[in-house]
Amino acid sequence: MKVALINSRDDLAGCNIRHHIEQCLSESASPAICKERNYDFFEVSGRLIHAAGVDTGIDADLVIFLSRHSSVNPVPVLTVHATGNFGAAELGGSPRTLAPAAPAMMHATLRALAQYCPEGYRVSYEVTHHGPTAVCHPSFFIEIGSTEKEWVDPVAGRAVAEAVLYATPLNVIPLIGLGGTHYAPRETAIALSTRGAFGHIASSNRQVAVLDKDMVQAMKVQSGAIAAFIDRKAVSRPDLERLTTILDCLKIPRLSEREIATLDNLSWETYRAVRDLAGNICPKARCFVHALDGCGPLTIVSPDTALFAEAKRCDEPSLISGFESLPLVHLTNENNVLLPYFVIFCKDSSELINALNTLCVKIIRNRENTATENDCLVIRKTRFDPEKARKLGVPAGPAYHQLAAGQAVELDGRVISPDQVSVISETRIHIPGLENYS
Repeated sequence: MKVALINSRDDLAGCNIRHHIEQCLSESASPAICKERNYDFFEVSGRLIHAAGVDTGIDADLVIFLSRHSSVNPVPVLTVHATGNFGAAELGGSPRTLAPAAPAMMHATLRALAQYCPEGYRVSYEVTHHGPTAVCHPSFFIEIGSTEKEWVDPVAGRAVAEAVLYATPLNVIPLIGLGGTHYAPRETAIALSTRGAFGHIASSNRQVAVLDKDMVQAMKVQSGAIAAFIDRKAVSRPDLERLTTILDCLKIPRLSEREIATLDNLSWETYRAVRDLAGNICPKARCFVHALDGCGPLTIVSPDTALFAEAKRCDEPSLISGFESLPLVHLTNENNVLLPYFVIFCKDSSELINALNTLCVKIIRNRENTATENDCLVIRKTRFDPEKARKLGVPAGPAYHQLAAGQAVELDGRVISPDQVSVISETRIHIPGLENYS
Protein backbone atom coordinates (compact mmCIF):
# COMPACT_ATOMS: atom_id res chain seq x y z
CA MET A 1 0.00 0.00 0.00
CA LYS A 2 1.25 3.45 -0.95
CA VAL A 3 0.45 6.07 1.67
CA ALA A 4 0.73 9.81 1.05
CA LEU A 5 1.30 11.84 4.23
CA ILE A 6 0.35 15.48 3.78
CA ASN A 7 1.07 18.29 6.21
CA SER A 8 1.15 22.07 6.12
CA ARG A 9 4.37 23.87 6.99
CA ASP A 10 2.17 26.41 8.77
CA ASP A 11 0.60 23.77 11.05
CA LEU A 12 2.63 23.12 14.21
CA ALA A 13 0.93 19.83 14.98
CA GLY A 14 1.31 18.56 11.42
CA CYS A 15 5.03 19.35 11.47
CA ASN A 16 5.35 17.68 14.86
CA ILE A 17 3.69 14.49 13.63
CA ARG A 18 5.71 14.42 10.41
CA HIS A 19 8.98 14.85 12.31
CA HIS A 20 8.23 11.87 14.52
CA ILE A 21 7.06 9.69 11.62
CA GLU A 22 10.36 10.38 9.86
CA GLN A 23 12.19 9.61 13.09
CA CYS A 24 10.33 6.31 13.50
CA LEU A 25 11.03 5.34 9.90
CA SER A 26 14.72 6.02 10.44
CA GLU A 27 14.59 3.50 13.28
CA SER A 28 14.08 0.82 10.65
CA ALA A 29 14.86 -2.00 13.05
CA SER A 30 11.46 -1.56 14.68
CA PRO A 31 9.49 -4.76 13.94
CA ALA A 32 6.15 -3.07 14.59
CA ILE A 33 6.21 -0.83 11.50
CA CYS A 34 4.10 -2.29 8.73
CA LYS A 35 6.57 -3.35 6.03
CA GLU A 36 3.82 -3.63 3.43
CA ARG A 37 3.27 0.14 3.30
CA ASN A 38 5.39 2.73 1.54
CA TYR A 39 5.24 6.34 2.73
CA ASP A 40 5.73 9.53 0.76
CA PHE A 41 5.68 12.98 2.36
CA PHE A 42 4.09 16.07 0.83
CA GLU A 43 4.16 19.53 2.39
CA VAL A 44 1.98 22.46 1.45
CA SER A 45 1.45 25.98 2.74
CA GLY A 46 -1.70 27.41 4.24
CA ARG A 47 -4.49 25.48 5.93
CA LEU A 48 -5.12 21.90 4.89
CA ILE A 49 -8.88 22.44 4.98
CA HIS A 50 -8.49 24.58 1.84
CA ALA A 51 -6.10 22.21 0.02
CA ALA A 52 -8.51 21.27 -2.77
CA GLY A 53 -7.08 18.77 -5.25
CA VAL A 54 -3.92 18.44 -3.18
CA ASP A 55 -3.57 14.73 -4.05
CA THR A 56 -4.13 15.16 -7.79
CA GLY A 57 -1.30 13.40 -9.57
CA ILE A 58 -0.08 11.65 -6.44
CA ASP A 59 0.45 7.90 -6.82
CA ALA A 60 -1.12 6.60 -3.62
CA ASP A 61 -3.72 4.21 -2.25
CA LEU A 62 -4.40 6.29 0.86
CA VAL A 63 -3.96 9.92 1.91
CA ILE A 64 -3.48 10.85 5.57
CA PHE A 65 -3.58 14.52 6.52
CA LEU A 66 -1.39 15.36 9.53
CA SER A 67 -3.01 18.25 11.33
CA ARG A 68 -3.82 20.23 14.43
CA HIS A 69 -7.21 20.17 16.12
CA SER A 70 -8.82 23.31 17.54
CA SER A 71 -11.87 23.59 19.77
CA VAL A 72 -13.86 26.24 21.60
CA ASN A 73 -13.61 23.89 24.59
CA PRO A 74 -9.97 22.84 24.38
CA VAL A 75 -8.97 19.47 25.81
CA PRO A 76 -5.91 17.32 25.07
CA VAL A 77 -7.17 14.93 22.42
CA LEU A 78 -5.99 12.79 19.51
CA THR A 79 -8.60 12.39 16.78
CA VAL A 80 -9.37 10.74 13.47
CA HIS A 81 -12.06 11.81 11.00
CA ALA A 82 -13.17 11.94 7.39
CA THR A 83 -13.70 15.25 5.61
CA GLY A 84 -16.71 16.79 3.94
CA ASN A 85 -19.71 19.06 4.37
CA PHE A 86 -23.28 17.87 4.86
CA GLY A 87 -24.55 21.40 4.35
CA ALA A 88 -22.80 24.72 3.84
CA ALA A 89 -19.02 24.81 3.39
CA GLU A 90 -18.12 26.89 6.45
CA LEU A 91 -14.57 25.52 6.79
CA GLY A 92 -13.30 24.75 3.32
CA GLY A 93 -14.41 22.37 0.62
CA SER A 94 -17.68 22.42 -1.29
CA PRO A 95 -21.23 22.39 0.11
CA ARG A 96 -22.98 19.02 0.37
CA THR A 97 -19.88 17.14 -0.69
CA LEU A 98 -18.02 14.31 1.00
CA ALA A 99 -14.49 13.12 0.34
CA PRO A 100 -13.76 9.38 0.00
CA ALA A 101 -13.18 7.95 3.49
CA ALA A 102 -11.00 5.02 4.60
CA PRO A 103 -12.94 3.20 7.35
CA ALA A 104 -10.57 0.25 7.80
CA MET A 105 -7.46 2.41 8.22
CA MET A 106 -9.33 4.95 10.33
CA HIS A 107 -10.46 2.10 12.58
CA ALA A 108 -6.94 0.65 12.81
CA THR A 109 -5.40 4.08 13.46
CA LEU A 110 -7.96 4.95 16.14
CA ARG A 111 -7.23 1.69 17.95
CA ALA A 112 -3.50 2.32 17.63
CA LEU A 113 -3.97 5.83 19.03
CA ALA A 114 -5.70 4.27 22.04
CA GLN A 115 -2.73 1.95 22.47
CA TYR A 116 -0.07 4.67 22.31
CA CYS A 117 -2.12 7.53 23.81
CA PRO A 118 -0.06 9.62 26.28
CA GLU A 119 -1.34 10.20 29.80
CA GLY A 120 -3.71 13.16 29.97
CA TYR A 121 -4.97 12.78 26.39
CA ARG A 122 -8.12 11.12 25.15
CA VAL A 123 -8.76 9.43 21.81
CA SER A 124 -11.83 9.71 19.61
CA TYR A 125 -13.37 9.94 16.22
CA GLU A 126 -14.68 13.31 15.17
CA VAL A 127 -17.74 13.67 12.99
CA THR A 128 -17.25 14.57 9.35
CA HIS A 129 -16.51 18.26 8.98
CA HIS A 130 -14.46 20.80 6.98
CA GLY A 131 -12.54 20.49 3.74
CA PRO A 132 -10.90 19.52 1.59
CA THR A 133 -13.68 17.74 -0.26
CA ALA A 134 -11.92 17.61 -3.65
CA VAL A 135 -9.77 14.59 -2.77
CA CYS A 136 -9.15 11.78 -5.26
CA HIS A 137 -8.04 9.05 -2.88
CA PRO A 138 -9.53 7.53 0.29
CA SER A 139 -8.34 9.81 3.05
CA PHE A 140 -8.69 10.99 6.64
CA PHE A 141 -7.30 13.56 9.05
CA ILE A 142 -5.32 12.57 12.12
CA GLU A 143 -4.99 15.42 14.59
CA ILE A 144 -3.46 16.62 17.85
CA GLY A 145 -5.61 19.00 19.89
CA SER A 146 -6.49 21.36 21.11
CA THR A 147 -3.99 24.18 21.89
CA GLU A 148 -0.45 25.10 20.92
CA LYS A 149 0.79 23.33 24.05
CA GLU A 150 -0.47 19.99 22.67
CA TRP A 151 0.36 20.77 19.02
CA VAL A 152 4.08 20.93 19.80
CA ASP A 153 4.09 18.22 22.47
CA PRO A 154 6.76 15.69 21.37
CA VAL A 155 5.12 12.90 23.33
CA ALA A 156 1.84 13.44 21.47
CA GLY A 157 3.71 13.74 18.17
CA ARG A 158 5.47 10.44 18.78
CA ALA A 159 2.21 8.71 19.79
CA VAL A 160 0.43 9.82 16.63
CA ALA A 161 3.42 8.83 14.50
CA GLU A 162 3.44 5.35 15.98
CA ALA A 163 -0.31 5.04 15.47
CA VAL A 164 0.04 5.93 11.78
CA LEU A 165 2.92 3.52 11.21
CA TYR A 166 1.84 0.62 13.39
CA ALA A 167 -1.90 0.58 12.62
CA THR A 168 -2.95 -2.87 11.44
CA PRO A 169 -6.32 -3.07 9.67
CA LEU A 170 -8.73 -5.85 10.60
CA ASN A 171 -11.49 -7.52 8.63
CA VAL A 172 -13.84 -4.68 9.52
CA ILE A 173 -17.53 -3.92 9.05
CA PRO A 174 -17.59 -0.50 7.31
CA LEU A 175 -20.34 1.69 8.71
CA ILE A 176 -21.78 5.18 8.64
CA GLY A 177 -22.67 6.87 11.93
CA LEU A 178 -25.72 9.01 12.62
CA GLY A 179 -26.13 11.03 15.79
CA GLY A 180 -24.08 11.95 18.82
CA THR A 181 -21.81 14.83 19.72
CA HIS A 182 -18.85 16.19 17.77
CA TYR A 183 -16.50 13.59 19.26
CA ALA A 184 -18.82 10.69 18.35
CA PRO A 185 -18.57 8.86 21.69
CA ARG A 186 -20.69 5.84 20.79
CA GLU A 187 -19.02 5.35 17.41
CA THR A 188 -15.63 5.64 19.11
CA ALA A 189 -16.56 3.05 21.74
CA ILE A 190 -17.84 0.67 19.06
CA ALA A 191 -14.68 0.98 16.99
CA LEU A 192 -12.42 0.42 19.99
CA SER A 193 -14.18 -2.78 21.00
CA THR A 194 -15.56 -4.35 17.80
CA ARG A 195 -14.99 -4.72 14.06
CA GLY A 196 -17.33 -1.78 13.45
CA ALA A 197 -15.35 0.77 11.42
CA PHE A 198 -16.84 4.18 10.66
CA GLY A 199 -16.27 6.34 7.65
CA HIS A 200 -18.52 9.39 7.57
CA ILE A 201 -20.31 10.34 10.81
CA ALA A 202 -22.98 13.03 11.23
CA SER A 203 -23.62 14.64 14.62
CA SER A 204 -27.03 15.26 16.14
CA ASN A 205 -26.27 18.98 16.35
CA ARG A 206 -27.23 20.54 12.99
CA GLN A 207 -25.71 17.84 10.76
CA VAL A 208 -28.44 15.18 11.12
CA ALA A 209 -31.08 17.85 10.55
CA VAL A 210 -29.80 18.60 7.02
CA LEU A 211 -29.38 14.99 5.92
CA ASP A 212 -31.63 13.91 3.10
CA LYS A 213 -31.74 10.79 0.96
CA ASP A 214 -28.95 12.01 -1.36
CA MET A 215 -26.58 12.88 1.49
CA VAL A 216 -27.14 9.60 3.31
CA GLN A 217 -26.47 7.76 0.05
CA ALA A 218 -23.29 9.82 -0.37
CA MET A 219 -22.21 8.86 3.16
CA LYS A 220 -22.67 5.20 2.27
CA VAL A 221 -20.87 5.39 -1.07
CA GLN A 222 -17.95 7.53 0.11
CA SER A 223 -17.48 5.29 3.15
CA GLY A 224 -17.91 2.01 1.29
CA ALA A 225 -20.37 1.25 4.10
CA ILE A 226 -22.55 -1.83 4.26
CA ALA A 227 -24.71 -0.71 7.20
CA ALA A 228 -25.57 2.24 9.43
CA PHE A 229 -25.48 2.85 13.17
CA ILE A 230 -27.85 5.37 14.76
CA ASP A 231 -27.06 6.72 18.22
CA ARG A 232 -30.73 6.52 19.14
CA LYS A 233 -30.37 8.19 22.53
CA ALA A 234 -28.76 11.24 20.94
CA VAL A 235 -31.27 11.74 18.12
CA SER A 236 -34.70 13.34 18.47
CA ARG A 237 -37.74 11.20 17.71
CA PRO A 238 -38.62 13.13 14.51
CA ASP A 239 -35.03 12.83 13.24
CA LEU A 240 -34.93 9.14 14.18
CA GLU A 241 -38.13 8.45 12.26
CA ARG A 242 -36.89 10.43 9.25
CA LEU A 243 -33.49 8.69 9.22
CA THR A 244 -35.11 5.28 9.58
CA THR A 245 -37.34 6.01 6.59
CA ILE A 246 -34.35 7.16 4.52
CA LEU A 247 -32.28 4.09 5.40
CA ASP A 248 -35.18 1.76 4.62
CA CYS A 249 -35.72 3.51 1.30
CA LEU A 250 -32.02 3.13 0.43
CA LYS A 251 -32.02 -0.48 1.70
CA ILE A 252 -29.18 0.29 4.11
CA PRO A 253 -29.32 -2.13 7.07
CA ARG A 254 -29.36 -0.61 10.56
CA LEU A 255 -27.24 -2.23 13.25
CA SER A 256 -27.45 -1.56 16.97
CA GLU A 257 -24.34 -1.39 19.13
CA ARG A 258 -25.17 -4.79 20.55
CA GLU A 259 -25.65 -6.33 17.10
CA ILE A 260 -22.29 -4.95 15.94
CA ALA A 261 -20.62 -6.39 19.04
CA THR A 262 -21.89 -9.90 18.24
CA LEU A 263 -20.44 -9.92 14.71
CA ASP A 264 -16.81 -10.58 15.57
CA ASN A 265 -16.73 -14.18 14.28
CA LEU A 266 -19.14 -14.01 11.37
CA SER A 267 -18.67 -12.75 7.84
CA TRP A 268 -20.93 -9.97 6.64
CA GLU A 269 -22.21 -12.19 3.80
CA THR A 270 -23.35 -14.86 6.27
CA TYR A 271 -24.85 -12.22 8.54
CA ARG A 272 -26.85 -10.75 5.64
CA ALA A 273 -28.17 -14.24 4.92
CA VAL A 274 -29.14 -14.51 8.59
CA ARG A 275 -31.01 -11.18 8.43
CA ASP A 276 -32.81 -12.19 5.24
CA LEU A 277 -33.95 -15.43 6.84
CA ALA A 278 -34.99 -13.66 10.05
CA GLY A 279 -37.01 -11.18 7.98
CA ASN A 280 -39.27 -14.05 6.90
CA ILE A 281 -40.24 -14.51 10.57
CA CYS A 282 -40.44 -10.85 11.58
CA PRO A 283 -39.88 -8.08 8.99
CA LYS A 284 -37.98 -5.87 11.44
CA ALA A 285 -36.29 -8.64 13.41
CA ARG A 286 -33.04 -7.85 15.21
CA CYS A 287 -30.34 -10.51 15.09
CA PHE A 288 -27.88 -11.33 17.88
CA VAL A 289 -25.04 -13.67 16.99
CA HIS A 290 -23.64 -15.97 19.65
CA ALA A 291 -21.12 -18.77 18.97
CA LEU A 292 -22.12 -19.08 15.31
CA ASP A 293 -18.98 -19.22 13.17
CA GLY A 294 -18.15 -20.24 9.62
CA CYS A 295 -20.51 -20.56 6.69
CA GLY A 296 -23.03 -22.94 5.17
CA PRO A 297 -26.76 -23.36 4.53
CA LEU A 298 -28.91 -21.72 7.19
CA THR A 299 -32.27 -22.62 8.65
CA ILE A 300 -34.66 -21.44 11.36
CA VAL A 301 -35.50 -23.67 14.31
CA SER A 302 -37.69 -23.26 17.36
CA PRO A 303 -37.71 -25.13 20.67
CA ASP A 304 -40.98 -26.40 22.11
CA THR A 305 -43.21 -23.29 22.09
CA ALA A 306 -44.82 -23.79 25.51
CA LEU A 307 -41.51 -24.78 27.08
CA PHE A 308 -39.75 -21.72 25.68
CA ALA A 309 -42.52 -19.38 26.83
CA GLU A 310 -42.38 -20.79 30.37
CA ALA A 311 -38.57 -20.52 30.55
CA LYS A 312 -38.75 -16.95 29.25
CA ARG A 313 -41.34 -16.08 31.90
CA CYS A 314 -39.26 -17.71 34.66
CA ASP A 315 -35.90 -16.10 33.93
CA GLU A 316 -35.34 -14.37 30.60
CA PRO A 317 -31.84 -13.03 31.46
CA SER A 318 -30.59 -16.54 32.28
CA LEU A 319 -32.22 -17.86 29.12
CA ILE A 320 -30.41 -15.31 26.94
CA SER A 321 -27.18 -15.91 28.83
CA GLY A 322 -27.54 -19.61 28.05
CA PHE A 323 -27.44 -18.86 24.32
CA GLU A 324 -23.86 -17.56 24.55
CA SER A 325 -22.12 -20.91 24.10
CA LEU A 326 -24.46 -22.15 21.38
CA PRO A 327 -23.79 -21.71 17.63
CA LEU A 328 -26.94 -19.75 16.87
CA VAL A 329 -28.49 -16.33 16.33
CA HIS A 330 -31.35 -15.33 18.60
CA LEU A 331 -34.02 -12.95 17.34
CA THR A 332 -36.06 -10.15 18.83
CA ASN A 333 -38.64 -7.88 17.28
CA GLU A 334 -37.88 -4.18 16.79
CA ASN A 335 -38.89 -3.52 20.41
CA ASN A 336 -36.40 -6.10 21.73
CA VAL A 337 -39.07 -8.68 22.61
CA LEU A 338 -37.43 -12.11 22.54
CA LEU A 339 -38.82 -14.37 19.80
CA PRO A 340 -38.94 -18.21 19.97
CA TYR A 341 -36.92 -18.57 16.75
CA PHE A 342 -33.23 -19.13 16.09
CA VAL A 343 -31.09 -19.05 12.96
CA ILE A 344 -28.53 -21.86 12.78
CA PHE A 345 -26.55 -23.85 10.26
CA CYS A 346 -28.64 -26.72 8.90
CA LYS A 347 -26.06 -29.29 9.97
CA ASP A 348 -26.61 -28.39 13.64
CA SER A 349 -30.41 -28.57 13.60
CA SER A 350 -31.16 -31.65 15.72
CA GLU A 351 -28.38 -31.01 18.19
CA LEU A 352 -29.40 -27.39 18.81
CA ILE A 353 -33.11 -28.09 19.22
CA ASN A 354 -32.14 -30.57 21.95
CA ALA A 355 -29.76 -28.03 23.50
CA LEU A 356 -32.42 -25.31 23.54
CA ASN A 357 -35.03 -27.60 25.07
CA THR A 358 -32.51 -28.74 27.69
CA LEU A 359 -31.69 -25.12 28.54
CA CYS A 360 -35.39 -24.30 28.97
CA VAL A 361 -36.00 -27.34 31.18
CA LYS A 362 -33.03 -26.46 33.41
CA ILE A 363 -34.23 -22.89 33.89
CA ILE A 364 -37.77 -23.96 34.75
CA ARG A 365 -36.55 -26.61 37.19
CA ASN A 366 -34.29 -24.08 38.90
CA ARG A 367 -37.13 -21.61 39.35
CA GLU A 368 -40.27 -23.66 39.83
CA ASN A 369 -41.64 -26.65 41.72
CA THR A 370 -41.58 -29.32 39.02
CA ALA A 371 -42.06 -33.02 38.55
CA THR A 372 -41.63 -35.41 35.64
CA GLU A 373 -44.45 -37.73 34.67
CA ASN A 374 -43.62 -39.84 31.64
CA ASP A 375 -42.93 -37.28 28.89
CA CYS A 376 -44.59 -34.39 30.71
CA LEU A 377 -42.90 -31.65 32.68
CA VAL A 378 -45.36 -30.78 35.45
CA ILE A 379 -45.07 -27.28 36.89
CA ARG A 380 -46.95 -26.67 40.13
CA LYS A 381 -47.49 -23.12 41.34
CA THR A 382 -48.93 -22.08 44.68
CA ARG A 383 -50.44 -18.64 45.06
CA PHE A 384 -52.35 -16.75 47.74
CA ASP A 385 -56.11 -16.67 47.18
CA PRO A 386 -57.68 -13.53 48.74
CA GLU A 387 -61.17 -15.00 48.27
CA LYS A 388 -60.33 -17.96 50.54
CA ALA A 389 -58.82 -15.57 53.09
CA ARG A 390 -61.95 -13.40 53.02
CA LYS A 391 -64.20 -16.40 53.64
CA LEU A 392 -62.10 -17.28 56.70
CA GLY A 393 -62.59 -13.76 58.01
CA VAL A 394 -59.05 -12.52 57.39
CA PRO A 395 -59.11 -8.72 56.95
CA ALA A 396 -57.33 -7.24 53.96
CA GLY A 397 -54.03 -5.55 54.75
CA PRO A 398 -50.92 -6.77 56.60
CA ALA A 399 -52.40 -10.21 57.24
CA TYR A 400 -52.79 -10.76 53.51
CA HIS A 401 -49.13 -9.88 52.99
CA GLN A 402 -48.03 -12.30 55.72
CA LEU A 403 -50.05 -15.16 54.30
CA ALA A 404 -48.88 -14.42 50.75
CA ALA A 405 -45.30 -14.55 52.09
CA GLY A 406 -45.92 -18.01 53.55
CA GLN A 407 -46.41 -16.93 57.17
CA ALA A 408 -49.30 -18.03 59.38
CA VAL A 409 -51.46 -15.39 61.09
CA GLU A 410 -53.52 -15.52 64.29
CA LEU A 411 -57.11 -14.29 64.14
CA ASP A 412 -59.48 -14.36 67.13
CA GLY A 413 -57.56 -17.22 68.67
CA ARG A 414 -57.43 -19.13 65.40
CA VAL A 415 -54.24 -19.82 63.46
CA ILE A 416 -54.69 -19.38 59.72
CA SER A 417 -51.96 -21.18 57.76
CA PRO A 418 -50.86 -20.27 54.23
CA ASP A 419 -52.12 -23.65 52.98
CA GLN A 420 -55.69 -22.70 53.99
CA VAL A 421 -55.68 -19.63 51.76
CA SER A 422 -53.71 -20.94 48.79
CA VAL A 423 -54.58 -22.46 45.45
CA ILE A 424 -52.36 -24.77 43.46
CA SER A 425 -52.27 -24.60 39.69
CA GLU A 426 -50.64 -27.18 37.49
CA THR A 427 -49.18 -26.76 34.02
CA ARG A 428 -48.25 -29.83 32.03
CA ILE A 429 -45.90 -29.52 29.05
CA HIS A 430 -45.55 -32.60 26.88
CA ILE A 431 -41.97 -33.01 25.73
CA PRO A 432 -41.12 -36.20 23.82
CA GLY A 433 -37.90 -37.67 25.23
CA LEU A 434 -38.04 -35.51 28.36
CA GLU A 435 -35.94 -38.05 30.25
CA ASN A 436 -33.01 -37.08 28.00
CA TYR A 437 -33.08 -33.46 29.18
CA SER A 438 -30.99 -33.25 32.32
